[in-house]
Parts: sequence; C-alpha cells; structure tokens
Amino acid sequence: MQLPVDLLTRATIHRPFCIYPMGYLLQSVNTHPATLQPVVGLIDHEEISVMNSDVGLPPTPTPSDRHAPASRERVSAFARLGHWTATRLRLVLLSWLAILVVFGIFAPQVETALSGAGWQDSSSQSVHARDIIQHDFSGLGSAALEVVVVDHRGPIASDPAALALMNKAAALLRADAHVSKVVMPSAGTSISRNGRTAIITAGSAAGTNVMVKAANDLAGPIQDLSGSGVTLTLSGDSALWADFNNANRSAMLRSEMLSWPVTMIILVIAFGSLVAAGLPLLLTMVGLLVAAGALVMLTHAFPVSIWALNFALMFALALGIDYALFIVVRFRSALKRRGATPGDRDVVIASVAEAMDTAGKAVAFSAITVLASLASILLVPSPAFRSMALGIMLSVVAVLAATLTLLPAVLGRLGMRISSGQVRLWRRHPDPEHPGRLDIMLHSWGRTMWRHPAWLGLGALAVLLLAASPVIGLRTNMPSITIIPPSANARVGYGEVASAFGAGAPGALQVLVPAAHQSQALASLATTKGVAGVSPGPTNDGWSLDQVIATTGPSTTATEATIVRVRSVLPAASLVGGAAAENYDLQQSLSHYTPIVFGVLIALGFILLLIALGAPLIAAAGVLLTALSVAGAFGVARLIFQNGDLSGLLHFQSQGFVDAWGPLFFGAMVFGVAMDYTLFMLSAAKEHYETHAHPEHAMIGSVRSSGRVVLSAAAVMIAVFLTFALSGPLAPKEMGVILAVAVALDALVVRLVLLPIILRYGQHHSWHLPKWLGRFLPKVRFSH
Repeated sequence: MQLPVDLLTRATIHRPFCIYPMGYLLQSVNTHPATLQPVVGLIDHEEISVMNSDVGLPPTPTPSDRHAPASRERVSAFARLGHWTATRLRLVLLSWLAILVVFGIFAPQVETALSGAGWQDSSSQSVHARDIIQHDFSGLGSAALEVVVVDHRGPIASDPAALALMNKAAALLRADAHVSKVVMPSAGTSISRNGRTAIITAGSAAGTNVMVKAANDLAGPIQDLSGSGVTLTLSGDSALWADFNNANRSAMLRSEMLSWPVTMIILVIAFGSLVAAGLPLLLTMVGLLVAAGALVMLTHAFPVSIWALNFALMFALALGIDYALFIVVRFRSALKRRGATPGDRDVVIASVAEAMDTAGKAVAFSAITVLASLASILLVPSPAFRSMALGIMLSVVAVLAATLTLLPAVLGRLGMRISSGQVRLWRRHPDPEHPGRLDIMLHSWGRTMWRHPAWLGLGALAVLLLAASPVIGLRTNMPSITIIPPSANARVGYGEVASAFGAGAPGALQVLVPAAHQSQALASLATTKGVAGVSPGPTNDGWSLDQVIATTGPSTTATEATIVRVRSVLPAASLVGGAAAENYDLQQSLSHYTPIVFGVLIALGFILLLIALGAPLIAAAGVLLTALSVAGAFGVARLIFQNGDLSGLLHFQSQGFVDAWGPLFFGAMVFGVAMDYTLFMLSAAKEHYETHAHPEHAMIGSVRSSGRVVLSAAAVMIAVFLTFALSGPLAPKEMGVILAVAVALDALVVRLVLLPIILRYGQHHSWHLPKWLGRFLPKVRFSH
C-alpha cells in the first residue's frame, strides 16, 4: 500500500513515525513537512514512502517505556545474568583477573610444553609394531633419528675426513639423553652401492613427541659438522615433523600478525566506533590466554599438539568477533528503542538484560553447537586430532564465558559510550545505529527475495551445487615430503636417501615376524609385487625385525598397495610398521571415521537447532544447507590442490591429492562456524516470528537484523583465512582456502539467500512444531 506524503505529514503533527530496529516502521523525528524526503520502510508489512533528512531508528518511547523496571519484562536466566553482571562490574573484573592470573602463569610455557607429533592412529597395527620395536629393539623404529652422510669427493670408506665426521656425529648423538643406541653404517644395508652415501641411525629412548623435540635440537649441530666436501643432514620421520612444525609455525605467525590489522579495520567499519570495535579483541585475548594456560595444564595428563594453540587462536578470534558483534548490535538497538540518554543507568542495565536475553541466548546455543561439532573429532583415535579439537574447545568455552559475563559487565559500564570514538568513513550520518547503506540494502534485498524467490533460489542453489560437484572425485592421502620447504633438513636428507638407495628407501617398512617364521616371511616378501628389496634383521623376545623397501615413494598409492600385499603374505601375528605404514594406517582411519564424524555432526546439529528453534523443517534445512556449503568448499579445494588449478598464483606444488586430515578436521571446523551463522540468522527470524507471527516479517527482519553481523563477521574471517592461504607451506594454504571458501559460500549463498527463501516458501510451516514433539522439547524463546 502506497501512503500519500500529505497523509503522513499530517500524521507526524500528532505522532512521529520511525523505523524500529529491525526496519519495519518508519518514523520522522523532525516533523517539519519541508524536510521530508523519500525513504523505504514497512508499516504492517506494506511498503510506504516517507521521508526525513533526520530519520532515527527507534521511536521516541514514553516515559513508562524508558524507565520500566526489569521486573515488568519477561525475565529469563540470560536476562537475569545480564542484569547481574551489568551491575557488578568490579566483582566480574576481579573474578576474571583472578582467572587470567591462574592461567597466565602457565600460558608463557605453551610454545615449549606442547608436542609436535601424534599424527597416528593409536589403535593401528603400525603403532603396535612401533611400541614393540621401542621396547625390544632399542627404539630403532619410525621415531629413530637418521643422519645422512654424503661424500661429494669419493667413497666414504676411503676418506679419513668423512670417517672422522661420522665419528663426531655418532658422539653427538650418543651424548643426547633421548638416544638409546647408535648404529653405524654397514655395507649392503646403510651404505650405498657407490659408497658415497651412508646412514647413521640413532634409536629413540623416548616417545615420538620427545623425539621430535630432540630432532629439532640436533638438526643444527649435526649440519654444522659438514665440511671438507662432506655433508651431514639429520633426517627421518621425527626430523620431518620437526621441520613441518617449524615451517608452519613461522608461516602461521606471519599470517596472524598480518591478520590483526586487517581484522581491526573491518571491525571499525562494522561497528563504526573504536570502543565497540575493541570489544571482540578483548574477548579474543581473554579466550586465547585461558586456552593457552589450560593447554599447558593438560600436557601433564597427555601430549597436546602444538597445532592446538594455532587453531585455538583462530577460533578465539572468529568467535570473539561473532559473539561481540551480535550482542553489541543488539545492545545498541535496545538503547535506541528505550531512548537511552547519557547517565540513564536503569535504561542501560535493561538494555544489557535485553541483549543477553536475545542475542546472548543465541550465542550460547551457537557455542554449544560449535562444541558439539568439535567433540565429534574426538571419535578419531589420533592424539594430534584429539588434542587440537580439545584446544579449540577450550578457546570456545573461554570466549563463551567471557561473552556471557565480562562483555555485559563492560557494556553496563560503557552505556551510551559504546559509540565513543566514532569513525564515520563513508557514513552520511554520525550515528552508527542510524540506518545506513548496508541496512537499507539488506532490507531491500529481503524484499526482493520475498517477491522473486524462485529465480534467486535456483541461482544460489546452482552456485552451491556447482562448487560442490568436484568433491565427487576428491582424493586424499597423507602429505608427501613436499609439505616442508626444499631447504629443510628432513627434505634434503630424504632426497639424498632416495637418490642413493631407491625411491622407497626413505619410507622403509619395518616388519615384525615371529622369529620361528622369519625364513618363511623373507622368502614370501622377496617375491611380493612392489618390493624392491628385503634385509633380514635381528631377533629378540620372540620377534625378528626385518626391513622391506618398496619400489615406489612413501606417499604414493602404489606403496599403499604394496603395504596391503606385504601384510597379506606374512605369517599370522606378523606386524608391519615404519613411517609409511603409520601414515597409511592413519589415512585409512581418517577415511573410516570421516563419514561417521559427519553423520554425528549432522545429527547433533539438527538436534541442537531443533531444541533452539522448535521447528523441525527449518532445523533440517539449516543442517543440510550447511553440509552442502562444506561440500562446496572441498569441491573448490579439489580443483585447486588436487588438480593444481591456481598453483602458480598461490605458489605451491600440487601433490595430486588433498591432505587426508582436511575433510575430517577442516570439515568439522567449517561445520561449526557455519552452524554459528545459522543460529544467528534463524534465531533472529524466530524472534521476529514470535513478536509478530507473519512469515514476511520474520524472513525480511532476519535478513535485515542479522545480515550485518553475518557479513561483518564473514568479512573478518575470510580476510584472516586468506592470510593463511598466502603463507608459504602447503598445509596452511589448504586450511586457509578451504575455510575462506566455506565461510564465503555459507554467509553469502546459504545465510543471505537460500535459508531466507526456504522461510519464504515454508511460510508458517517453517515454524510448525508437532504437538507430540513439543512435549519433549524445552520452550526456548528469543523475543524479549
């Protein structure tokens, strides 16, 4: 219905009109007819034209509205928590200060306390073999260190300088408390045919995590021995993981340093003020410090991967921004709607309570959903994966706790000063809560989707399906040696061993056979397809330890097939270990658990959305669209990292596959973040529907009110993730691209197009709850 301007002009003489925070009613604060200009809004869900050069978001409330005590409003546990924290800033600050002191004592130790290994399936045959070798064969298993000696002038045996350097290297290894035994090179096994390359093996006297640290400490001193045409390089699986962690830690630190100023710029744009923009960073720092200290404490119970810290930082930043945005935007709207003025303490506290009762409740459900997503990773029997998931979960819990207590306490004190340090940029109006271009665009976009849902929905769905279609041909494998820089010690040594002893030598298989069957096993192995050579080894405690070298490199599918054949021809009770076998077993475990984890993710996501929304249809749609956006991210990942598209632009060498941990670990992370957005968007829709049970009101209002939060948070996360995509090593590139694409698809295609259009077509059915189901579900309301 188009309302004539003169009618509205006459109406403003008696009562001004205004746009409510969600954009449904327009008001003119200035009642002079000459100042009217066209603006689009809604009254009773019909478009009108009315205008004013000084349009304000909220109506001017009556005195009873402004100073209504909290007891007159519906009070929930979240509202009570908001009211309590907003009136007890000193107590909340002292409590958090005590918490930060406790965890801060341990936090500085995090870099040295966390471990660098654990990339294994602890229940696998290869890890069982490694444990036996560790106990009965002086630790000469996959965790052992190798020193590759290359004489560039001639055979080592006839070069006194080379022999002297080898003895120095052996002495250096024996002096390390983590080395159990040093085995010097011997002809036929660890000296090449031309005699110019030899391998010194140092058995491990400790677990894999300690040996990674030992490799990191010994790499430099070993290399420093090189001279007189002889090079010495520390290599082996422990050295590989040490170099892997060092390369990726440096890259991630550079990316994190670059991401902070980018994040701050986007936050200032999103919030429009320096004070408000600083609140997400406050939550991030609190979450990170608590998580770092907690991780150090956990190392006293079990090893924790160094990667747990990196991912904890990433999630602390992402969720700190999300949660602060959602609550601060709602707090500002509440202040406006209540007509808060400087010094109006009651209105500020009531606004905090309202923000916590609505946005705070959505944040709590969001965090629970993220935690459930990450908890599914704990199903995988790998120490590295479990500790990384646990590290992220700790950061989520810390950020959530700070969001529900510290943030409302600070907001209660800031009050109207939340908009201090305003940065107008291209804003026409100095008030950051004044409807700007983005608010008007989102409102118009919602109206457009309501009018033309078919073509827009089909177009968005086509984009998502197009992105997801390549995932059908996705191949995964454990990473090859190319994941570390060419100059890394482990990679240099790997190349020298492969060149001198054959492609399969760097990933030699270690075969444990009952001693009585050693001859039979050696005969069978000698004729097995894919085996280049077999070396009989020592016996002890009823086992024989033999070495098998494949004809192909450790990270190839051909070697995987060789491992399967070797295991099939060995006598019963035999075990096949070694670094290549451990990687193969981990890959098989990840392939086995990935569908299980995603099944759990979908089931838990649906249950939590159902509890929060009380709407089976829209809960199912939210979960399925999230899964489709995750598939889209890995479809793009297949094109880039498996096929090698954009390898020149991103400066990497394709391995011909995606790292095996990507679909499971990154997929769970992406699912958690996507469900975060889903909760924000659908909780806003449900709040509108509870306030006024009109489908159009709910759909357009959710786009208008949650769109800015989703876009702003997505912009920060995409920018942060792309900084990792531009870093040197391959692993951070994969992570950055997968997460950035997933967030972009989820925010722009799913949250701002497909889900609203499903609400459009679902109408009232979107929010229908069967009576039989309603008897089992708690009553959760998001309206205040």
